[in-house]
Amino acid sequence: MKYLHMMLAMLIVVLFGSTTIMADVPSPTIPKGNAEKCVLPTEEMRVNHMTKILHQRDETMRKGIRTEQFSLKKCINCHVVKDDAGKAVSHKDERHFCNSCHTYAAVKIDCFECHASKPNARKKVSATAGGKD
Repeated sequence: MKYLHMMLAMLIVVLFGSTTIMADVPSPTIPKGNAEKCVLPTEEMRVNHMTKILHQRDETMRKGIRTEQFSLKKCINCHVVKDDAGKAVSHKDERHFCNSCHTYAAVKIDCFECHASKPNARKKVSATAGGKD
C-alpha cells in the first residue's frame, strides 16, 4: 500500500511539477557511495533500486543464479556510513544509507530482517534467527 502511495505522489509531481508541490519540502540527505560510480546511473537507481534488488533476490533464491551487479552485500559495502568512532552504523541508526530515503518516504525496510546492514559482516545468520546488525 505504501508503494502505491509513493507511486501516486510521484505521478502528481510529474503531472504538476515538483516546484509547485514540493517547494518548501526538505529533501533527504543522501550519503555518497564510496565507488567512482554506481552500477547504474544515480537517478535510475534512486527510482528503480527496489526492482533491481527484488530481481536479484528472485534470480538467486529461486533459480540459484548468483551475480554481483545488484548484490545487496555490494550495495552495503559501497554505501557504508560510519559513526564518529569510525564504525559502520546499522540499519537501526537514522544515519544508515538506506534510512536516509526510506525514513523520508515512510517506507519500511525489511531486507535487514535476514541480511546484515553493515559491510563485511563475518557472522553467519540462520534463516530463522534473522539479522541483528
